[in-house]
Amino acid sequence: MANQSRPSWDEYFLEIAGIVAKRSTCLRRNYGAVIVKDNIIVSTGYNGAARGEPNCIDTMECVREKYNVPKGERYELCVAVHAEQNAIIAGDPVKMQGATIYIAGFERSGGPASAEPCLLCRRMIKNALIKRVVYLDENGKKKNIRFELV
Repeated sequence: MANQSRPSWDEYFLEIAGIVAKRSTCLRRNYGAVIVKDNIIVSTGYNGAARGEPNCIDTMECVREKYNVPKGERYELCVAVHAEQNAIIAGDPVKMQGATIYIAGFERSGGPASAEPCLLCRRMIKNALIKRVVYLDENGKKKNIRFELV
């Protein structure tokens, strides 16, 4: 008889994405991404300032929060690179082809935040030839997006 408490692969990698999100340097929301192919982790990433730039958690200032910018708007004001972008930048392009990216997000309070990729991240995911996105929505429910590879 199978162990009922053993997580599925999707649950397993979403939990790992949640752990990766704990490395985030954002004051507003924490996101983690894990790129996986054949159940092997290819790359991980979390949202945070570009290398060499000051992190929001160090300066204690979030420009988007300062100006009450709603989620999904005015990303150019933010110093952070998205979790998906960092995972793609750090990954081997050959190993990412046909892979799945798992994304988890959390509000500063610790509650779930929608980890649906923004339009820019969707384009980067497609360009990396990643075929499937699995993310947690604002209610902590698993969602899927599939891309046709050309």
